[in-house]
Amino acid sequence: MNVLTFVVRIKKMKTELHTAESRGQANHGWLLAKHSFSFAQWYNPDRVHFGALRVLNDDIVAPGMGFGKHPHDNMEIITIPLSGSLRHQDSMGFSEVVQAGEVQVMSAGTGIFHSEMNASQKEEINLFQIWIFPNKQGVTPRYEQKSYDLADTEQCFLPLVTPQPSEKGVWIHQDAWIHMATMDENTELTYQLKSKGNGIYLMNIDGRIELANEVLNRRDAIGISETDEITIFSKQKSRLLVIEVPMQF
Repeated sequence: MNVLTFVVRIKKMKTELHTAESRGQANHGWLLAKHSFSFAQWYNPDRVHFGALRVLNDDIVAPGMGFGKHPHDNMEIITIPLSGSLRHQDSMGFSEVVQAGEVQVMSAGTGIFHSEMNASQKEEINLFQIWIFPNKQGVTPRYEQKSYDLADTEQCFLPLVTPQPSEKGVWIHQDAWIHMATMDENTELTYQLKSKGNGIYLMNIDGRIELANEVLNRRDAIGISETDEITIFSKQKSRLLVIEVPMQF
C-alpha cells in the first residue's frame, strides 16, 4: 500500500512595519514635516516607496505660511487636510480652499505649477500629502476636489480616492484606492483588496489597533502585500487611512 503525503505551503503575507518614530523629520519653523518615505533632504534606501505609493507626508503648516509656486509632472498628488484649511492656486486657473473633511487630487501629467498656503492667519493646518505614480504618462493635467462626511467612516471603509470617475471619491490615473475608516474600541473590520497584485499601506491616524500580529499606535504604519484581505482589531477608538496600490507598476 502506497501512502501519499501532500505538503501544503500557505503563502504568508509580507509586512513592513513603519513606526511613527522611524519617519523622516524636517522642522523649518513654519513647517513641521514627517516623511514616511524618502523626501527632500531625508533619504532612507529602504524607504523609497511602497509599490506605486511614492510619498506620504504628514505636514503641520503655521498660520499664513505654506509652499510657494512650484512645478510637478507625471504624478497623482492627493491632499487630505485633517484639521485647518489650505489655499490652493495653480497654472490651470484653479484657486480653491481645501478644508478638513475634503480631499483634493491633481493629476500633474504634462506639467503644472501650483502653490499651497495655510488659508488661516490664526490656526495651523495638519494635512496628509500623498503622491502615487500614475499608470499613464503625459496626461492632460486635471484638478478635482470633493467633501466627505466623517460620520460615513464609522465602522466602514469610506472611499476617498478611486481609479474610476464613476465611483465615490475623487479619481486618479492608477489602479489604486484610498479609504478612511473610524473604529470604535473593541471592534473589528476586514478590508478586501480590490485588485490582484495590489498591496496596502495602512496609517493609523489616531488610536491603537492590531493587525498582522502587530500593534499600531498613533501615526504608526504598516505595508502589507501578498494577501487578499486584512483584518483589523481596535484596542481604542481609532481612525485609519488605507492606501491600496499596485506593487508592480
